[in-house]
Amino acid sequence: MANKFEALEVALQLAEALGEIIPLIARHDRDQAKQLQKAGTSVPSNLSEGSKRNGQDRLQHYRISCGSAAEVHTQVRLAVAWRYVSAERAAKSIDLADRSTALAWRLTHPR
Repeated sequence: MANKFEALEVALQLAEALGEIIPLIARHDRDQAKQLQKAGTSVPSNLSEGSKRNGQDRLQHYRISCGSAAEVHTQVRLAVAWRYVSAERAAKSIDLADRSTALAWRLTHPR
């Protein structure tokens, strides 16, 4: 991913993966599907906006993205627990949510 913002690229992959399972979740719980879609949209949106900001404003967008990625992780795990989607179908979304959380967290905690 040379010359690309890796955290944003992973967040966009997460959005794509969520696009495969959100319709399955919506069959059982439209509210949860809507919440998951909002959180999934927040992850790349805040990374993108934050990348064009400075100082604490930038860090705040990255923190929001990190929190939204953690929310996605939890919502997908709940969907698995409630049998709205299989663990196998959810695995990619969970992995990408974890990776997005880690990358966003790292942006807020530079070495």
